[in-house]
Amino acid sequence: MPQQPPAELHLPPQLTAAHWRRARRAMLAKMLGEFAYEQLLTPVPDGAGYRLDLPEAVYRFTARRGAYGSWQVDPASVECRADPEGDPLRLLQLARAELGLPGDTLGHLIRELTATLLADARQLATELTAAELAELDHVGLEGRQTGHPWIVPNKGRLGLSARDLAAWAPEARSPQRLPWLAVHRRLAEFRGQPDLYEQELSPEFRSGVGPEYLLLPVHPWQWDEVILPLFAPWIASGEIVPLPSDGDLRLPQQSVRSFFNLSRPERCTVKLPLSVLNTLVWRGLPTERTLAAPAVTAWIHGLRDGDPFLRDECRVILLGEIASVTVDHPVYRELPEVPYQYKELLGAIWREPLGRYLAPHERGRTLAALLQVGSDGRALVAELVARSGLPARDWLRRLFAVMLPPLLHFLYRYGTVFSPHGENAIVVFDQHDAPARLAVKDFVDDVNISDRDLPELGGLPAEVGEVLLREPPEYLCQFLHSGLFIGVFRYLAPLFDAQLGVSEAEFWELLRERITAYQRRFPELGERFKLFDLFTPRIDRLCLNRNRLLLDGYRDRPHRPHAAVHGEVDNPLHYGGATGLPPQQSRIVTPTS
Repeated sequence: MPQQPPAELHLPPQLTAAHWRRARRAMLAKMLGEFAYEQLLTPVPDGAGYRLDLPEAVYRFTARRGAYGSWQVDPASVECRADPEGDPLRLLQLARAELGLPGDTLGHLIRELTATLLADARQLATELTAAELAELDHVGLEGRQTGHPWIVPNKGRLGLSARDLAAWAPEARSPQRLPWLAVHRRLAEFRGQPDLYEQELSPEFRSGVGPEYLLLPVHPWQWDEVILPLFAPWIASGEIVPLPSDGDLRLPQQSVRSFFNLSRPERCTVKLPLSVLNTLVWRGLPTERTLAAPAVTAWIHGLRDGDPFLRDECRVILLGEIASVTVDHPVYRELPEVPYQYKELLGAIWREPLGRYLAPHERGRTLAALLQVGSDGRALVAELVARSGLPARDWLRRLFAVMLPPLLHFLYRYGTVFSPHGENAIVVFDQHDAPARLAVKDFVDDVNISDRDLPELGGLPAEVGEVLLREPPEYLCQFLHSGLFIGVFRYLAPLFDAQLGVSEAEFWELLRERITAYQRRFPELGERFKLFDLFTPRIDRLCLNRNRLLLDGYRDRPHRPHAAVHGEVDNPLHYGGATGLPPQQSRIVTPTS
């Protein structure tokens, strides 16, 4: 038998010693800072900096302390004799007893952190200056972002191979075609815009598919790894039929499982289930919420369209989830005790594209993009402020004036909150790169409503009320505190301090002023301001890394996990003490790429 030539091995071109060192040191600094914020590790003051004492090592570093008890560690300052290379995996080894990590969690965590480092190295290999980043639009910026600023293993994507990531990761910036499926209506349900297929697919593509079938795209990885193995009986029976691509090139977003349409930008973004574990959860599509997505969109749009403040003054853009297809697995749907990942396997959501709502002179950028720092060490936000011609304080006031009023109005008047984190909130800029208005996406997954009997929620459609979570007032306030103020602004404030001359104390004071300005505008909502109190002295400390390390680990469970709560932090918006900022051990701030 002739000998076969060896298979070609895939070697990522970005995997160089220099890129790996930079990625590793940046992650080490992030790990020290975020683990200290969540009180997983306890650094103590040491001269002009801080010291972390471990049984077999001592880490020393400088850091800036910020609002909500946060830490921003200078990567270049970290020193440890037992870890001379500045390796976050070595820190895990040395701190495993203090962290209290069980062996199974530790093993999986190392894998997830290493995958994140590989993605970070790819970004470093192709990084742009701040000026170059400022030239990109919403779609172009998506593949340039560094991921969740709070979660340390933010690009773990457990389940995807190196080859998968080279094709489908957002930082690969590789347009791809998606195959489609035809699924018999005995298995599938459609909700939403009746003419969706006419708008999204050519007549030629739709021809030959009978009305008893529903059409939806599928991620090729999901087909290979999940659909073909688990839905084999229904593929064999002809109830699930593989189809070719519709021909459109699509680009993955930061979530990995949502895609822009590059060939026809006027067509919808598609959101698909991907049975990959990333940033705390399996990235599937829950059946009930997927079915309800168009109804939730219609309700949210109705609130906006019936409210002159939201519609005419804020001009807020709400990117609707206008249609959905769900395919339940006939066996798993009868077994509520099985892990939730097996109940989110196949489906699709079609979301309106941002470009549909932008004027010719407008440009959108996700809020997360404002945290990016270019290869020249200059923050993108500093570049945008310079281009606008506005003083930094006035630009920041405009950012707050664009973002806060619509979010506050939904909270106070309608008892409804979005999760306005860095990817869900999109800032729309004018021709001068000054903030002009807000766009929001991801309704069905990230909208919660008050558990109080508010008149504005009295006419809630049953289909919407069945899927939206009802939460107490203080929990709804956490969506703004944790999703926006802690999840984004506590990272944005140091950039304004270091590069734009706006102190962190002034940053939070300007934010507080914007909230009180809204309250003066609507004095009739005074009781709601007390009910949804954003100015309490302290708030719960939500912890995202603690959830992975100590609460859920990598265990399967029948329901999606929620963020951990561990103690409380000072609220910088509280009137009692200026900003709640801790005393500084160091003013050093070194932006990390």
